[in-house]
Amino acid sequence: MKVSILNLAPLRKDNKYREAIENMIELAQKAEELGYERYWIAEHHNSKSFASSATQILIDQTLAATKKIRVGSGGVMLPNHSPYIVAEQYGTLATLYPDRVDLGLGRAPGTDMETAQALRRTERTADFPNEVEELAGYFEDINEVHAYPAAGVKVPIYILGSSTDSAHLAAKLGLPYAFASHFAPGMLIEAVKIYRDEFKPSKVLDKPYVIVGANAYLADTNEEAKRLSTTQTQAFADLVSNNLRPLQPPVDNDEMVWDKVREADTANVPNFGPVKFNADDLIRRKKQVADNMARVTFIGDKETVKKQINYLQEQVQFEELMINSYIYDIKAQYHSFKLLKEVIETL
Repeated sequence: MKVSILNLAPLRKDNKYREAIENMIELAQKAEELGYERYWIAEHHNSKSFASSATQILIDQTLAATKKIRVGSGGVMLPNHSPYIVAEQYGTLATLYPDRVDLGLGRAPGTDMETAQALRRTERTADFPNEVEELAGYFEDINEVHAYPAAGVKVPIYILGSSTDSAHLAAKLGLPYAFASHFAPGMLIEAVKIYRDEFKPSKVLDKPYVIVGANAYLADTNEEAKRLSTTQTQAFADLVSNNLRPLQPPVDNDEMVWDKVREADTANVPNFGPVKFNADDLIRRKKQVADNMARVTFIGDKETVKKQINYLQEQVQFEELMINSYIYDIKAQYHSFKLLKEVIETL
């Protein structure tokens, strides 16, 4: 099994954006030392807690700071961009760094609709399937308009998804499929089944290839791994509370996280006429949503995580794991990825 890393270039508490980008590049260098397969960088807009808006620039900087690890987009949110410009950008990257660039494509804007309009500034409705084929055509140099230096350059395309829609498309086009189960695991099993059942071999892939997104928190003890994972719990609690912050230091346990949320919600429980909402009900619903988002998360020492990965393999068939990690302490994050690579090598 292959294992790779996804990085959203998150800010940590009291970080500046430059520090977040430097941390992202340093983690790529560590991933290369450890033998990770690829390193993907996400695209987010109008999100003050992430530095991953100009993805292609971050990819260029990461390629320049590494020697052999594949680096790519996880992914380019195609509705935000002209396929022609994407071809030019990634064709240029692949020209500078041959056989090291991946192009993951997603159909979501990666932001709110108002920001999406500001990004694209057009009334034309995005047509993801046709735009994927248009983009591939620039690399194959079969379109009426030519994109240089992309024409004839090999840039592997991956279809990203968090629902079943992209599974049908990836299968139809015979492209590798990456599912975002690190934050949206609900349709993972169904989507992968659709992809495998409907897959049609293509000139780039003769059989299905599935990448499953997951979160991972490894340490020398289960207790320490659980403590490290509370940074993710805080991030997901912030997300469902619409209170985005940089990554926060870990706390002793998840209960402490939700106690803080309860404290804030109790002071700001909404009223609707004579009806006052119950803070405990709000917390329960928020926790349920956050817990569902975090369902594909490995937490523990090496033996514990090995069992968790084996269990996931029993539920869904995949060829590669793409790991996201919100570990606050940089050294602890490096150690977690080292332990994870050791686990993968035993599978």
